[in-house]
Amino acid sequence: MNAIFRPTQSVFLQQLYALTKPRVVQLIVFCALIGMVLAVPGWPSGEEIQRGLLACLGIWLAAAAAAVFNCLVEKGIDAKMKRTAWRATAKGDLHNGLVLLFSILLCTIGSALLYVWVNPLTMWLTLATFVGYAVIYTVILKPLTPLNIVIGGASGAMPPVLGWTAMTGQIGPEALLLFLIIFLWTPPHFWALALYRVEEYRKSGLPMLPVTHGSQFTRLQILLYTIVLFAACLMPFVYGMSSWLYLAAAALLSIGFCWYGFRLWCSYSDELARSTFRFSLLHLSLLFTALLLDHYLC
Repeated sequence: MNAIFRPTQSVFLQQLYALTKPRVVQLIVFCALIGMVLAVPGWPSGEEIQRGLLACLGIWLAAAAAAVFNCLVEKGIDAKMKRTAWRATAKGDLHNGLVLLFSILLCTIGSALLYVWVNPLTMWLTLATFVGYAVIYTVILKPLTPLNIVIGGASGAMPPVLGWTAMTGQIGPEALLLFLIIFLWTPPHFWALALYRVEEYRKSGLPMLPVTHGSQFTRLQILLYTIVLFAACLMPFVYGMSSWLYLAAAALLSIGFCWYGFRLWCSYSDELARSTFRFSLLHLSLLFTALLLDHYLC
């Protein structure tokens, strides 16, 4: 009896964990961590390290809760798309009430942790981010307008702001610059994905830009966004947040993203769109890593 139950229990836990979108949440927490690091001049004290770790945990729980809620709301859409049809919610393997309870539990624990051990401002901003992504973006914007990812991108750009407020208790202009970078990075990142998944999005009924306005228009928007993003990526140096180390990394990474955008605009292929999507992930990760290294080495 136990031999039969244990594998089933293991699969059940794996299914719940997969609904939290671990890779996406890891990037969210990493961006929040960069906000925390940049908010503290020099090396952090023991108390600041403890607060930062608790903030990372609280933000992770809230982001995971939003991801789970997203999977629940979009289970019908996920079932129609190859890249998401494997999710337990899409396959109907988990009861809706259980998934909803799991999301509420994660959000409640994360919010309580942030309120008690970090500060109320970070908790309220994190909760607003949860509502922005799980409700405003997922429920309202995504099925309504091809600009869903542009408007909804504000929620995805919040992690460094959350990290900044966790350490300072206030929103600084530096945090808003980091917000701007992620906000401008989000559309070309997701539109590259939507280009080579366009038939899946068409089948799902979601009005993604390649579905409503076609490939050529979407590719032009990707190119334009990468150019504007290039300028935004230089702002931390211009504002005095970073030095030449970050500037060199930002310039190289942004030139690379623009080059992908230009090639995609000139001549489309699914493989190039996939490569652009992968590079966009590398771009953001390495850009924020450069900020981290610059903060401690320069």
